[in-house]
Formats: sequence, C-alpha cells, structure tokens
Amino acid sequence: MTAPEKKLSVPVRIAVTLVVAYAALTLIVGVALAEFSLHLPKMPIYAPEIYRVRYERQFDARLHDVSITAQDGAVLRAWYVAPANPNGRSVVLLHGIGGNRVWLSGYADIFLKRGYTVLLPDSRQHGASGGSIATYGVLERDDVRRWVGWLSARNPGCTYLLGESMGAAIGVEATAVTPQLCAVAVESPFASFRRISVERLGWQTHLGATFWATAGRPAIEVAFLWTRLRYHVNLPDASPIRAVEHSHVPVLLIAGTRDENIPMHNALEIQQACGKRCALWIVPGADHGAAASIAPQEFHTRVVRWFDTHDPLGDRLGPVAPKTVAMARGR
Repeated sequence: MTAPEKKLSVPVRIAVTLVVAYAALTLIVGVALAEFSLHLPKMPIYAPEIYRVRYERQFDARLHDVSITAQDGAVLRAWYVAPANPNGRSVVLLHGIGGNRVWLSGYADIFLKRGYTVLLPDSRQHGASGGSIATYGVLERDDVRRWVGWLSARNPGCTYLLGESMGAAIGVEATAVTPQLCAVAVESPFASFRRISVERLGWQTHLGATFWATAGRPAIEVAFLWTRLRYHVNLPDASPIRAVEHSHVPVLLIAGTRDENIPMHNALEIQQACGKRCALWIVPGADHGAAASIAPQEFHTRVVRWFDTHDPLGDRLGPVAPKTVAMARGR
C-alpha cells in the first residue's frame, strides 16, 4: 500500500507560484530590454540640402557625403564639411542616442568660422549609417578610430572630438583606442553602461534606481546575458571610466547640475579616474546636453580654448590648401 501523496500547503503553493511568475517576468522583461536597447528607431535626415546651402553661404564651406566601412562590414555615413581656408585641424561631432548628424550640426558653426574641417557622422544603427545594433561604445569606439584615421589622412593638423550624451560616452571610450586624437570635449557622458542602465531605467519607468538595483536587477542581467549570447556583444564593456585609465588623450568633461538623464556624478567619477589629464566644467542649472543653451559664449570659449591648448603644432601649421571633392569622398 502506497503512502498518501503529501500536498503542499497553500502558503507554499503561493510562494512557488510567485517565484515562477517572477522568474518568467524577469526573463520576458530582460529580453525586451535588450532588444529595445539594441534596436533603436532611426531618425531620418530631412532636407540635407538646407545644410549644404547654409554652410556654403555662411562659411563658404563645402559639404560632402562620405562613408567608410566598419570592422564588421557596416557602412558608416557622414557629412564632411570643408572650409574654404582650412587651418589643418579637424573635429568629429558625435550625436546622442536616437539622433543623427543633424543634432550636432549647429556646433559645426563654432569650428567652421575658425577654419576647422568638420565631420558629422551618423553613429552605427542611427541616421543613414548601417549596423544592425547600437552598442553604446563597444563597437562604436572602433568606428570613431576609423573616422579619425580617415580624417588624419586628409588634414595634417590635430583631430579633435566633441560629443554629447551617448556620443560623449563613445568619444571617451574612443580615446583608449585612438591615441592620435589631440583632445576631446564631451557633455553628459555616462561613466559605465552597467550603472547607467540602472539609473536610466529608474528615471524612465518612474520606479527609481533602487528598484532596478534590487528587484529589477535580475532583468538587467538577463538583458546583458541575452545580448552576449545572441549578438556576441558584452554591453558592460561600454565603460568610459575604464577607458580613461588606458588613455593619454586630454578630456574636457561638461556636466549640468539639473541633468536627470545622465546625472552629474558620472562626469565627476570619470574625472576622478582620469586625474589631471581631464578637466571638469560644471554648468549650474543646465539640464541634459543644455550647457550651450545655458551659457553659449562660455561653452564656445571653453571648448575652443581646450582644443587650442592641446595642439602640439600651435600656430606653426599655417593655412592649408583645401582638399578636392574627390579626395573628401574617400569611399
């Protein structure tokens, strides 16, 4: 005679059900987070001729459509804007998440009137650039390295970089693999992707960072695991704070006191890890990416002075003959 089957008590059954439901929800949310973060809606570039005409009329500069091929075969596209009287220097302008080259096109004015050649690339999986996923610097840092090499072959002077938000983080990460950069200036970079994931989810979902650092943490880890297994990309490798420890490129960090998107402490932590090679400008009252709106003249002055300070050639380079359109295309 078999012993009677022992039934689980009601509290135990409820506990098991809750654990299974939590595990299932964690898996679903984690995969959804990964896919949403990697596959962003593309913002098209409207009326590019407007920018071509404006640069020509205002600065006598020529805008060219250019492209390079990334390590994984993705075709990356950009605008290459060449002034009539170049000073030999060039600058790469990197936009934020979900944007495209147009987002930073206004900053080109700062440099074109001073004779800089300007490159406005679309980050991978943004704008007109290829690439199946966005990786927040894991792949993009090598994309920047390739763009800088492309620019250096056409301009004999220093190459600089100005980035905002995601573009700021990518710019800092790129310094570890792009030693030919003379200096970079970045506004609102995150310090590490792992940590900013917690903070941004807390801000975007209104659940708070504490929730995502505790009960929601397994979903984030599932997202990272899913990305590694399916796409062979380790998103926690996107870490500007680690990059500055392996770089000698001077970095100007810009942070706003009212930035809730990527809080100011991120820039502070990068500066502490970087030491004397990095400078920090805190802008009172500035929201995310709003330093140039709050203090436009000071923004222009500080960025240009930072670049001027970090030019080993100084004024010795002199005027440089403009490149031909065919050379600028460099496909």
